[in-house]
Amino acid sequence: MQHVLITGGSRGIGAAAVKVFCKEGYSVSFFYEKNEEAARALSKECGAAAICCDVADEDAVQQAMAALPPVDILINNAAVAHYGLISQISPTQFRRLFAVNVEGVYHCVRGVLPGMLQKQRGCILNVASMWGQVGASCEVAYSASKGAVIAMTKALAKELGPSGIRVNCVSPGVIRTDMTTLLGEETLAQLAEETPLERIGEPEEVARALLYLARAEFVTGQILGINGGFVV
Repeated sequence: MQHVLITGGSRGIGAAAVKVFCKEGYSVSFFYEKNEEAARALSKECGAAAICCDVADEDAVQQAMAALPPVDILINNAAVAHYGLISQISPTQFRRLFAVNVEGVYHCVRGVLPGMLQKQRGCILNVASMWGQVGASCEVAYSASKGAVIAMTKALAKELGPSGIRVNCVSPGVIRTDMTTLLGEETLAQLAEETPLERIGEPEEVARALLYLARAEFVTGQILGINGGFVV
């Protein structure tokens, strides 16, 4: 049975991925940072192992992974966002956003690599954003961090491919999660109108795309847009 580790797994896309992979018979562990109540509820529902871990903390990541079985599939989903003009985000907020969204990927990849390299096999899936592809006004820092995740995906795929390790990325559009509901229903409705499929996406749709990439043995270095046609 393959072991899947999902970061940011207590809510949104991460929680949907936990449910989908558990349902498909994988052994699943997930990291969460703050929402212990939601993490415990999800663990009880699915049987997945919940581990409190801030992916921005390299030591915490190494300690958490040392207590886990070898990871066959890593899903880097943990992220934070900031909405506002670039002049309104403080240096502390900017650094924290990159510490989670970019350095968190780095820490987790380094954590699973020894085992994957030993087996000469593995799968790393990163969750970026369409804003990392095209940029978003008032989300400059977030867009930049997700652009970095996309670049890391492509570079890692080239570097790790000869070792049998596949690296791919999903690039969600506007998905109905806690992060996007902060925009308000009026803004979400406008974004839905701008989407060719004329609706907001659901976390489960991203989770199913992750499942596809986990099984796509001849796919690596790809950025799969899950955006309803918003970015083509």
